[in-house]
Amino acid sequence: MKKLLLILVPVLFGLSSCNEFKSMDQGKQARFIGKESIEKASDSLIKLYGESARFRIEKGVNQVAAFWVKEDGSEEVFRDFCIQHFTGTEGAQDTLFMTLSRNFEILWGHGNKVSLSLKEPLHLDGPPIRPVDEIFGAYSPTAHLQDDFFKNKIAFMVLLNFPYYNLKEKNELGKTWSRKEWAYARMGDLYTSREPAGLIQKAAEAYSNSDNYISEYNIYMGKLTDSRGRTFFPEDMKLISHWGLRDELKSQYADKAQGLEKQQLIYQVMKRIIDQSIPQAVINNNQVQWDPVTNSVLPAGTENTAEPDTRYQQLLNNFKALKALDQYNPYYKTYMQRAFDAGMEISMEEVESLFTGLCSSPQVQEVASLIAARLGRPLQPFDIWYNGFKAKGSMNEEELNVITRQRYPNAAALQADMPRMLEMLGFTKEKTAEISSRIVVDAARGSGHAWGASMKSDVAHLRTRIAKDGMNYKGYNIAVHEFGHNVEQTITLQDMDYYMLNGVPTTAFTEAVAFLFQKRDLELLGMKDENPLKEHLLALDNFWASYEIMGVSLVDIRVWKWLYANPNATKSQLKEAVTAAAKEVWNQYYAPVFGSRDEPILAIYSHMIDNPLYLPAYPVGHLIDFQIEGQVKGKVLADELMRMYTKGRLTPEVWMQQAVGQPLSIQPLLNATAEALKVVKAN
Repeated sequence: MKKLLLILVPVLFGLSSCNEFKSMDQGKQARFIGKESIEKASDSLIKLYGESARFRIEKGVNQVAAFWVKEDGSEEVFRDFCIQHFTGTEGAQDTLFMTLSRNFEILWGHGNKVSLSLKEPLHLDGPPIRPVDEIFGAYSPTAHLQDDFFKNKIAFMVLLNFPYYNLKEKNELGKTWSRKEWAYARMGDLYTSREPAGLIQKAAEAYSNSDNYISEYNIYMGKLTDSRGRTFFPEDMKLISHWGLRDELKSQYADKAQGLEKQQLIYQVMKRIIDQSIPQAVINNNQVQWDPVTNSVLPAGTENTAEPDTRYQQLLNNFKALKALDQYNPYYKTYMQRAFDAGMEISMEEVESLFTGLCSSPQVQEVASLIAARLGRPLQPFDIWYNGFKAKGSMNEEELNVITRQRYPNAAALQADMPRMLEMLGFTKEKTAEISSRIVVDAARGSGHAWGASMKSDVAHLRTRIAKDGMNYKGYNIAVHEFGHNVEQTITLQDMDYYMLNGVPTTAFTEAVAFLFQKRDLELLGMKDENPLKEHLLALDNFWASYEIMGVSLVDIRVWKWLYANPNATKSQLKEAVTAAAKEVWNQYYAPVFGSRDEPILAIYSHMIDNPLYLPAYPVGHLIDFQIEGQVKGKVLADELMRMYTKGRLTPEVWMQQAVGQPLSIQPLLNATAEALKVVKAN
């Protein structure tokens, strides 16, 4: 998972075309700059620079007026500012653009580096976290940048000289824009809200606290028992929720003797976490035994008090912190709008349509029937994570553990092996050396993440969990996913022609390249899959993974809709709402296939708690991944990655057309799944 830096840099979103500006809702005050001052400033500039500059002048002046408040100066000061700082020639605008780009890279890059360093006690494997560590980890060194830049009027220089284009305009006009025009447009995205630094800091604190809560949420699997007191897992196995629990459940398909019993036990653990009946004493504690079916704890006398809905308090804290910013975003008035229309640059309605379209497709029942036949039993709710279409799905994970632990006893070993992996994916020796030198591997406290650099002189960090006896296969699989993120982060920063275009269109696009790496994890261990059905099995695997995560994402969306309808909810009410949403989505899209109703399993994902509305990026990433796989087929993967990902931060629609020649769609995956079903059934 690529962790979101929610409030790290002031890339804030909002405005539409210039005639749509309204007063900011700061204290419900009226707009300070009047129409007459706007017209005077615009007329003066048009006299100086001519009619050809009218569009940019009028839009820029209106953008400045929309955010100018009394404390910024009088209307006369406003007019003088516009006349003095408007760049009326192409050369002057370009000089300002390059100056701003350089300085933003310095500020955001060092702010990112400081933030990452402060979080080391929270993120890296080490001594117990202290309260002072949490305070420093929650501190945002860039929280005041937006306030500062409105006060010193840098933000107004950006607003004056770089027009903002809404999503529709970018998708239409961007088809013919040059690279520089796209970079100018991304500069125009920067200051379209004016959020108080104090609220930005509170949002950063809420995010950091929830991230820390999730990072410390471990279950000691060797302490789980059934009703007869039997244990099933290694004594020292410690799994984080939800990633570790899910991946352990997936690994048990290879165990024909006790795999099903283990999966059922893990599912009971998940349900206890969701409904918060899990005893507080068993969380991150290896001193007690726990039967998750009866919910009894040993030794006798151990306090068996349930976790006090802490999970949902973390979600509620993030909601309240982000909602507090709504009134300072007049054009995207809810966090949901900012997450989809501005962040993903795909509307929530379009995302929901993609997800419900696939979850309602006839291929779902056909693939489910194939899975049931392969398992030789009716499907159970946790079979949403069936991974038998992968080559490793039928392999003994303990054998894989031996290989990965031997190869990666520590972070340094993984670091040293990155060049070999990159060469296997087709990167040249020169590019391999460059990319490898810009990624640092750290042993993580939690499940790990990829944290990219924000300036070319810095490095990306791959933080991954490594046990004392080395990296097990599950950890390796996750690490390869995160490595994919790091490679993308490095390419889209170091090889980008304009700093303002660094990165990818949205988080879904970095998830896509991470999936490309992750599915090649065995290949990177030197194990080739010679199965002639490989391509069809990959299509089925992508389809089933998309089906699962799309349902989870629909739950996430419904929860946020409920939160906005019930902003004063308690944590207990939120728990009930999350559970209800999970059951509703299950009953609509899964119960007809699995045969059981009111299952809560779709609410287990930790992203829902510590990464607000990040989940939809995963299924969109699966779709992009599948379309990219079609594009790279028969080509050198590294060459295609370089070609596609150096396009940078265009909108998803424009990027997809330029990279793979088709829009984002579920249809290619549906078609491939239908074909795969025919071939696999025949064999």
